[in-house]
Order: sequence, then structure tokens, then C-alpha cells
Amino acid sequence: MYGPLVCAYMGDTIYEMYVREHLIKTGLTKVGDLQKGSLEYVSANSQRRHLEKLLDDNFLTEEELDIVRWGRNAKGTKSKSTDIITYRLATGLEALIGKLHFENKDDRIKEIMKYILGE
Repeated sequence: MYGPLVCAYMGDTIYEMYVREHLIKTGLTKVGDLQKGSLEYVSANSQRRHLEKLLDDNFLTEEELDIVRWGRNAKGTKSKSTDIITYRLATGLEALIGKLHFENKDDRIKEIMKYILGE
């Protein structure tokens, strides 16, 4: 269907939408506060940390782990702001969200994002 970087591109958008909605629902209304709060979730370092928690807690299925590896191993651009391992792990998480979206598994995306957001 779509390659891992296309899935990651889409996944990044979906992931950020969930984060923004979560922050707004917590009562943040100033854009500066929303931006600062989003860094807890949307930076490559944060995404790596959240992915590692999903992995440590065995939250993902074997199929989902395969998707994360598929996204992590994709060849593409490099980040200027973080190390390559962190960047690739973040890409793996984004690819998972994007692939689940393209497979119309929005309920599973919701479960994963609720877990990440602590809801």
C-alpha cells in the first residue's frame, strides 16, 4: 500500500492531533502553553520515550511491533536535533499510527493514544 515514510508522515499528523486535543481538554487555552505542553509528547525524544513504555509494558501486538520495526528501519531523512536512533524510533511510532490509520484501525489508534496520554 504505502511505504513506511508515507505512513510516518500521516501518523505524525494523527499523533499530533490527539495530543493537541488532549491538551485542550485539560484546560490549556493559551497557544504558548499548548505549545510547551505538546513537547511532552511530540518531540522525537518524547516519542521514543513513549514507544519504549509501550514496548516495556507489552502493549503492542506482534503485528504492530513488525510495523514499528518497518518504520524504524526506513531509509530517509535525518534529524538535525536528535540522534539517529531516537529519530528512527520516533519514526517507527509514527509509521505505526499511520499504517493503522490506512488500515482503518482507528479504534486501535485511540487505544494506543489513550495509553500514551495517560487517559
